[in-house]
Amino acid sequence: MKSPPPTYRQAGVDLALADHFAAQLRQAAQATHDAAVVDAGEAYAGLYRPPLAGLADPLLAATCDGVGTKLLVARDCADYRGIGQDLVAMNVNDLLPRGARPLFFLDYIAAGVLASVPLPEIAAGMLAACRQVGCALLGGETAELPDAYRPGDCDLAGFAVGLVDRGCVPRGGLCAGDLILGYPSNGIHANGLSLARKILSAAGLAYADRVPELAESIGAELLRPTRLYVEPVLRLMSQVPIKAAAHVTGGGLLRRALGLCPEGLRLWIDPDSYVRPPIFSLLARLGGVAEDELAGTFNLGLGFLLVAGREQQAALAPFLDGDLRVVGEVRAGPRGVELGYAAI
Repeated sequence: MKSPPPTYRQAGVDLALADHFAAQLRQAAQATHDAAVVDAGEAYAGLYRPPLAGLADPLLAATCDGVGTKLLVARDCADYRGIGQDLVAMNVNDLLPRGARPLFFLDYIAAGVLASVPLPEIAAGMLAACRQVGCALLGGETAELPDAYRPGDCDLAGFAVGLVDRGCVPRGGLCAGDLILGYPSNGIHANGLSLARKILSAAGLAYADRVPELAESIGAELLRPTRLYVEPVLRLMSQVPIKAAAHVTGGGLLRRALGLCPEGLRLWIDPDSYVRPPIFSLLARLGGVAEDELAGTFNLGLGFLLVAGREQQAALAPFLDGDLRVVGEVRAGPRGVELGYAAI
């Protein structure tokens, strides 16, 4: 007798579970909506009315990013509580070098088996982060791909759109004597985890292990969520002219700082001007990794950089509260970056 035709569910795709999660997330996302979000009903595309009042020449800014192999650490630690914030932060922070305030965020979650991934835990982190930065979770997609991912594996991507008046976009014009400002990171954030995981594995350490350098387990330290810089950075930009800015992500502190630097100038960052989180010293000790490799991979304690003219010292004074610090200066010389312990 001929066997019955296969179903989508038998092929490994549970539409009912996907629909249930999407409906729950849609309902919860309403807490991030304001009057700018227009009810789109059941349509996939969200509708948003951008607040253009008072802007002379409004521009949209858009970003796309993920959390990389930090997902593997979350999987192995069975702890996804911070991953949702990581995803939002990696996107909305990338809007800030353009001076753009995030308007809305969308997510893409793909898994081999949806039931094997704690979707509500991931969603809770996204929602909390969106609320914190005043960004609407406008929509997203949940995909079950049984032939692309193993059970328990997933991938995340995020998309953020922001708004800025053209006159508020940092325009460069760096010159010798300018001040380099930095906001600290929360730790490793969501870059360089492939190298970190390799170092820890070679050293025979597990995520549950504790070492003298860290106040908590290795896994808990690696999973500390990426800091959200939206409010402090935009508050600073609204009061102080900023020439350039960078979210310190892929390429680490060296390469992100280099992106700020034009020909004929060098950025000098004082390593004693900020606190280097102990996770980086641990990785250096365990892996014997050269300082320039560390600085070209990790943020090393500076999560966001800005450049302002030295004449802005008085305007900057109220913001230099121990969180934001002057961490260096722009100097004349061949284009490059000096960190005191590494250079490019």
